Amino acid sequence: MAIAVLHEHPEWNAPLFAELGRRDVEFTSLNASETGFDPTVVGWSLLFNRMSASAWTRGHREALDMTPTLLREVESARIPVVNGSTAFSYEISKRHQIDLFARENIRHPRTRPVFRVGEVVAAASGLVFPLLIKPNTGGSGVGISAFDTLLELETAVDEGVLNLGPDGTGLIQERLPARGESIVRIEILGGGLLYAIRLKLQPDSFNLCPADYCLIDGSTVDPADLVSRIDPPAELVETARRIIAVAGADLGSVEYLLNDRDGEAYFYDVNINSNYVADATRILGFDPFSRLVDYLMVRSAFTVQASGSVQTSAVPSSTTTSS
Repeated sequence: MAIAVLHEHPEWNAPLFAELGRRDVEFTSLNASETGFDPTVVGWSLLFNRMSASAWTRGHREALDMTPTLLREVESARIPVVNGSTAFSYEISKRHQIDLFARENIRHPRTRPVFRVGEVVAAASGLVFPLLIKPNTGGSGVGISAFDTLLELETAVDEGVLNLGPDGTGLIQERLPARGESIVRIEILGGGLLYAIRLKLQPDSFNLCPADYCLIDGSTVDPADLVSRIDPPAELVETARRIIAVAGADLGSVEYLLNDRDGEAYFYDVNINSNYVADATRILGFDPFSRLVDYLMVRSAFTVQASGSVQTSAVPSSTTTSS
């Protein structure tokens, strides 16, 4: 029985596949973007959901749309799922994320939902500029627009340039000044802290993905110039842990910024499809994918020794790896 990895972006998952292969763990790559992809539920020992909310921007809207149904079918078959249907509902909906923050009394920027572009100007009433318009289903900063004045926002609406993503809904949110021109991402795995990083904000970009393939095409920027490992206050780590738990996720990250106006931490984003860090060993001091595979093997009933190696009783020597 193999670990199945559901995804639509092989490059993003190459480090995961490499680590599974290094351990001689049998796995199946379920690339939902491939022609002829067959989502028939089979006897996997575990399904790891790595579908990204931004799949629609790469022409993989159908893969994104079928994922909730597939996850529920696998769950109904009593096959363990990492980041299952409940978690995925937060991955693909920024409205759900903001609702979670509100229910859990977690400090976040003032935000209002919009269900069509025509509601945007009215929804801005009473909010403090600058404002952000975010599509409900985004990923990697796609579709986010910033506006400094009401006139700019009205002009964008009149000219039809706002993009509310595949479902035509989104959020309007106050854009808070980030202290130090940076944000913090806290990564949670299995209910505990995996790592935390500070990411420098880049002018005119909302893509905060810290991995090599998320950098601007042709960029020669050293990842260490944009990303650094930090140790956030324990109470903020606990808040991140609680957010991921309430979202029903096994692996995910939460982002916050320190508002330069009042010095308080404001949470604003939840990423279920996460754990991407370029040159991780140098920046973090360890390989997070090694710990991720440890977790997957435990969840799939393999026995993992403290060293990270697999006991021969858990994975036969004849096990093969496929991708």
